[in-house]
Amino acid sequence: MLKIGITGGIGSGKSIVCRCFQLLGVPVYDSDARAKWVMNCDPELREGLIATFGDETFDAQGQLNRPYLAQKAFHDKEELTKLNVLVHPQVRKDFFRWLENHSDAPYILKEAALMFESNAYTQVDHVLTVSAPVVLRQRRTLARDTQRTAQEVEAIMHKQLSEEERLQRSQFVIYNDDQQLVLPQVIQLHQTFLALASEAKPVQ
Repeated sequence: MLKIGITGGIGSGKSIVCRCFQLLGVPVYDSDARAKWVMNCDPELREGLIATFGDETFDAQGQLNRPYLAQKAFHDKEELTKLNVLVHPQVRKDFFRWLENHSDAPYILKEAALMFESNAYTQVDHVLTVSAPVVLRQRRTLARDTQRTAQEVEAIMHKQLSEEERLQRSQFVIYNDDQQLVLPQVIQLHQTFLALASEAKPVQ
């Protein structure tokens, strides 16, 4: 099975692009959503998170306390590394279990905001970046996440790869810059990926 990673900076529009691919019947693994699920549901990981970050990591209902965990880990590089060491291996296992359930698909997409930063790119065959200018990404994010300040959005962007480096390390790109239509780009790449998947399929 051909595996395509899809990434992009905050506010680039990854989710919209993924929904377009899903409408074409392509399975999409949402790394962020699955990471939340794994942190809530994997007993071993829950124990590790509590041991590392304290009982407040989960609320009274037993659900992940995301604001608390973000406050503990986001601004401290050492604590963030501890979090990643705990979470990334479990998400990786979850991804490969998910792949088994979609083995009949010609290709799949794995969506990850930190595709290169987390080394998730090593689990896919090619990487597709959704690209948009920084100013536009900031505006979209502030309109979507009204609880965030401009300074918080800038801090998130600084922790991600630059647009230039992300594009340089990717094999495919979709421009979601409000100048070019997204859907035709998706359809064209869909045909490209189907062709690549067909080439990679072993001869019976």
